[in-house]
Formats: sequence, C-alpha cells, structure tokens
Amino acid sequence: MASVQDVQACAELVKAADQERFRATMAAPVPARDVLFPIHAFCLEIAKAPWLTKESMIAEMRLQFWRDVLQEKIDGKDPRAHEVARPLAGVLDAQAAEALDKTVTARQWDIYKDPHEDLASFKSYLSNSYAVPMVEASRLLGAPAETHTALKNLAYAGALVRYFAAVPKLEEAGRIPLVDGRLSAVSELASDAFEQVRGSGEILAGLDKVERAPMIDALTHLPLLKRAARAPSAVIEGRLSLTPIKQSVRLAMVSQAPSWAFV
Repeated sequence: MASVQDVQACAELVKAADQERFRATMAAPVPARDVLFPIHAFCLEIAKAPWLTKESMIAEMRLQFWRDVLQEKIDGKDPRAHEVARPLAGVLDAQAAEALDKTVTARQWDIYKDPHEDLASFKSYLSNSYAVPMVEASRLLGAPAETHTALKNLAYAGALVRYFAAVPKLEEAGRIPLVDGRLSAVSELASDAFEQVRGSGEILAGLDKVERAPMIDALTHLPLLKRAARAPSAVIEGRLSLTPIKQSVRLAMVSQAPSWAFV
C-alpha cells in the first residue's frame, strides 16, 4: 500500500486539478481514498500530458513515461521515486497495471486534432480513459467480478457526462469532440448511456461503501445525463452542470445510498 504521506500528496494534486473528483473521493471511506487518490492522480497526469506541449513527440514521450511505470509494476520492479508513480505502484496489482495501459493509450487521441474514427472509437475512448480506472479501483477494493459490467456501465455514464461538459472547450481548442454533433445524436448518446445503467442501483446496494466508492463521482452526475437527453443544446452551449448546492446534496445522498442516483 501507499504511505499516508504519498496518498496525501496525490490528494493535493487532485484537489488542485479537479475539485469535483476530490470532493467525491473525500465522501468515500478512508480505505477507498487510499486507493482512489493515487489512481485519480495518475489519470490527471496522463490527461494533462497532451496539453502541456504543442509538440506531439514530447506529448507521446510523457505518455510513454507512464507506460513504463505500469510495465515496471507488471514486471515486479521497484517503483520510481515520483510523487504519483510511487503511490500508484503501491495500490495497483499486475492486472490493474495491464488494464491502465489502455487508459494511457486512450489519451493519445488528445495529442492530435483528428476526430474520433467512429462511434465505437468514441465509446472506447471514454471507457478506457475513465471507466477502466474506476472499475479497476472497485476491483482492488473488493468488488466481485459479477458486478464489473454494471460498474463499467455506470463509469461510462460518468465519463460521458464529463466529456459532454468539456465539449465547448475542446471545440475552442480546435478539436472535433463529437462523432455526430447533431442535437438528436447527442440526445441519443445520453439516453442510451442512461438506459444501460437502469437496474444498477440494486447491484450497488449489494456492495459495501468501500467497494462502490469509485462510482460516487459518476452517480453524482447522473442527473446531467438525463438533462443532456432532454435538452442536448445544453451540451453544445456549455450549460451542462449542477449548481454547487445541488452537487453537494446529491454527493451526500449517493455516497450513503446509491439508489438516490437513479431518482
């Protein structure tokens, strides 16, 4: 396991970069935080790597650093003396390290300005960049294999909400974020994702608070998925968000009783 100091350092990185993710993690039990903060910090490190430089080769090298970190974990080597790599190695097993390599690969899309090839590629990007780390976190925290499909669907829904919220900024940066930018297509994406998570409340209720903790962020934002389905223009116009009060209330509710997320 990662040391208290290392987990705290990762928590500070998450707090500075992503307040919503930080608050969702702080709503989790302490044992879950010890796993989640290093994984979140890793996800944030690779998410920002393509945006720190305009040189694609340098961005690729930054991502390769994290591939090497994961491979070293798989090979059983000592972790690097790095504020995120060291605690990450402390919480992952070889299976998780192999899975997170897909997360690094997904972030290559962010380096370039090419659109997603098709809908399947788009969904794979969302799943690998966000859902895979959260499902692996749940597995590491004890969630049984039979729950992983439901957890993946929930995490994908959370990924879609976060991506929808970023659409205007991606467009400003010269990217083509949506495979099909028509309002009807955006609505359909949101509706399909929400349909996939129906019935997941019962599965989550069968997990303890530690096992389901990685899903808190996605659960908190499910209302935005319903809003995107009803009013897809909110995605295009950058109006897809919860007020701080509503977010705090939902966060408190879903962290205690996940069935509230589907209301």
